[in-house]
Formats: sequence, structure tokens, C-alpha cells
Amino acid sequence: MMDKHPVKAIVLQKEIGLLSAVCLIVGNMIGSGIFISPKAVLFYSGAVGPCLLIWTACGVLAILGALCYAELGTMISKSGGAYYYLMEAFGSPVAYLYSWTTVMVVKPAAFSILALSFAEYASAPFFPGCNLPVMVTKCLAAAAIVFIVTINCFSVKLASYVQNIFTAAKLLIILIIVGAGIVLLVQGKTENLSNTFDGKSVSVGGIGFAFYSGLWAYDGWSQLNFITEELKNPVRNMPLAIIIGIPLVAVCYVMTNIAYFTVLSRDEILRSPAVAVAFGDKVFHSMSWIVPFFVLFSTFGSANGSCFTAGRLAYVCGREGHMVEILSYISVRRLTPTPALLFNGFLAILYIIPADINTLINYFSFAQWFFCGLTILSLIVMRFTKKELKRPVKVPIIIAVLMVLVSCYLVLAPIIDNPNIKFLYCAIFILSGLLLHYPFVHLKVKWARRLMRPITKYLQILMEVVPPEKFE
Repeated sequence: MMDKHPVKAIVLQKEIGLLSAVCLIVGNMIGSGIFISPKAVLFYSGAVGPCLLIWTACGVLAILGALCYAELGTMISKSGGAYYYLMEAFGSPVAYLYSWTTVMVVKPAAFSILALSFAEYASAPFFPGCNLPVMVTKCLAAAAIVFIVTINCFSVKLASYVQNIFTAAKLLIILIIVGAGIVLLVQGKTENLSNTFDGKSVSVGGIGFAFYSGLWAYDGWSQLNFITEELKNPVRNMPLAIIIGIPLVAVCYVMTNIAYFTVLSRDEILRSPAVAVAFGDKVFHSMSWIVPFFVLFSTFGSANGSCFTAGRLAYVCGREGHMVEILSYISVRRLTPTPALLFNGFLAILYIIPADINTLINYFSFAQWFFCGLTILSLIVMRFTKKELKRPVKVPIIIAVLMVLVSCYLVLAPIIDNPNIKFLYCAIFILSGLLLHYPFVHLKVKWARRLMRPITKYLQILMEVVPPEKFE
């Protein structure tokens, strides 16, 4: 008699459809940024007019960048995002530097930033009129990370459902804010939107920092490439999800900023620790608690999406031998990359301990745009070196060239405008990965394998995980 419930292969399953793909993009992009970043973008851009232009330009850049990633993702149908694209174009050392920086710093730092934002909004009602205790915020952020990692380890479908629900919640609060702004505009409240280009002069580096803050809010447009192997019909669903999701976010962001400027003056926005909360206090009065409540949902949903994709990157790096082997193992019961998810969560908790959110954002953007530029450059390189690869999606090469130039600007302009030794530390950390790549990846020293073998065996038994079946 045939088994009605055949055993599934020990690989990550294709369980992400179009709706979940759109929600992953939208949910990752709409985090705490649109509720906090307007202040930073306005500060660096100098006036309301340039601020709105930068938000619009950031949306356009996100769309163009995502289209480049759509070509790469449909051409190389492996999870891990930029990791495999860099490997194909530039070889193992460059891919390793990306995995080293992203797995060890960028992804867990982003996770910790979102968890800290969630903790600040969650704890604020319990400490009215006073500064939040740092220990309370950090402990709550750590608890949120543990909870989110647990959800992702338990089930891919459950993590996907959580993402969909929280994405709907954050779109609802944006709809409420934009709706309130439209009503006030119709009623004639336009004084804050007059003379919108009157303000302080800004430097080239200042514009760069304004783009940093805006693009931080837009971050997430490349997240779908991290889960390509789990996406149903990626050739169709990846570009469709991008075409639907990113323009939706761009419209939401620009309209939300217009709503903010309708109610709040430039000085009020710059003084406010959270622009959305200040907006709610002035517009909704006794119902102002709605805004921080939904922002809480927004940051939690983004943290869940960050955890989901970060685990896949660590998983594929372990599978290719660029990280310890145990990270590539899959739960026998749950078919989730449990070790990789736990590792990312552990690092995120470590980053919470000394964390300053603004510092982490700056370094995260620096590393992100450095590798984003390299990744899109790989698209150009492979047009000449990998002509045999099929390209279901093919963008005009001028778009890729433009995105590489923008990436160079976003990396170099703030450094030139305000040289800081910490940028050098960041570059040294990235290049330090070569000291590990040569012995452990290139030479594959035997003593390291002997050392890891008993540790891997113990962790395998403890977590009930096994190596995945060979991926073709």
C-alpha cells in the first residue's frame, strides 16, 4: 500500500508563493524607518522640498536595484542573494568577504536594530515622561529576538504567516496616517508645505547621509533573493513581487511624509524622537496610542523578515564551505535551517549589548552599499563572461551602470565629507576575512576539520539536524 504522506526530501521546501513574496518585500522594507527616519532625512537634506525629493529618489533607486537583482535571481536560482552572484562573477575570495561581513555583522546588526526599535516602542508606555531604562530596553529586545528565532525554527509556514499578518498591520497604520493627512490637506492645512525649498544649505556628504537614512527605510528590496530556492516559480513570482511590492512601498513612504509635513513643522519633526508618534499626538488625541501600537507591529514584522532571510544566507554559506558545516544542516522534524537561525539570533543578542542604533545604521549602510555595488557590477561582468546563462529577466545595462555609480557615491561621499577612523575599522574588518579564507577555505587545513568534527556531531544530536540532500 502506498504511503499517503510520503517523507519529504531533507531540503528547504518551496513554500513561498506570490502573496508571501510580496509580503516579505513589503514587510522587510516597512520597518521602523518610515516612523523614525523622516527626521534624519529632513535634517541632512535641509528643507521639506529636498526631503520629499530624496524619499522619491530612494524609491526609484530601490526599484532599479531590485530589477537588477531580479535578473540575477532568475539567472542563478540559488538562495543566498549576492553571495552566489559574487562567487560566479569574481570567485570565492570576494564571495567569502561578503559572507564574512554579512553573516557576522550586517545581518545580525540589522536584526538587533529592529529588535531595539521594537523594545523602545513596547516599553515607552510604561515609563511616561522619562527616559527609558537601557537595561529594560535591551532585555526586551533580546526576548523579542529569542521569540522570533523560535518561530522561524518551528516552521517556515508559520514564519510566513506571521510576516503576512504583520505586513497587513503596518499597511493599515500607513493608510490611517495618509488618510488623516489627506483630510487635513483638503481642509486647507497647507502652511507647512509652502516655501518647501527654504532651509539650510547642505554639503555633498550631507546629501549622502540623507540618502543613507532614506535607503535604510527602503532596505529590504533585495531580500527575496535570499530565499530563491524556497520560492514557488521564481521566474514568474520574483519579478512580479518586485513590480507589486516596491512601488507600493515608495508611494506609501512619499504620501506618509506629506502627511507628516501637513501636521508637523520642520522644527517639530527635528525635535521629535519618533515622528509618527508626534503625528498621532496632534491628530488622534485620545486615540494617539494607535500609532505606537501599530509601529510595534511594524518593527516586529520587519525583525521576523530579517531573521528569515539571514538564516538562509548563513545556511548556504555553510553549504558551500564558507562557514562551519553545522550551519548548513536542516531540522529533521521541521525542515528549517535551525542552526543558521540560532547563530544569527545569538549574534544579534551580542550586538544589542553595546548597541547604539544610529551608529549601527551608518555602518550597516556603508557595508551594504559597498557589496550592493559589487553585486550589480557582477551583473555587468557576467553579461560578458557568462553569456551562456539564461536570463528570463534582462534589464537595460545602463540601469546597472547607474546603480553601480550610485553605490560608489553612497560609499564614498560621507567618508570624503566627514573622514572618520571608524570607517577604516569597518574596511579593515571586511578585508580581515581574507586571513580566514586562505587557511580554512583555500587550503582547507585538516586540523580545523578534526577540531570541528566532534563539535558538529554533538550539535547535530542536540538540535536533531542533518545535512541537506545535494542541491542541483
